[in-house]
Amino acid sequence: MGIKIYDFTKPELDFFREQCNFLEDELEYFNLRSRGASNVEIALKMHVSEAKVSKLARKVKDKIIRVV
Repeated sequence: MGIKIYDFTKPELDFFREQCNFLEDELEYFNLRSRGASNVEIALKMHVSEAKVSKLARKVKDKIIRVV
């Protein structure tokens, strides 16, 4: 079962933004994903490859898991 960032509540999103120490690109990914953007859409918006987005997704997930 994967983490569905777009299902988090606003207080949960704010908590993770504060506690996870996201790097700039990780935060951008987190914010786009929280609005329901797909990884393909995120790659296009961030002007990066889908492989880069997948790597960001893993990093964000790992940081979320660490603070939970």
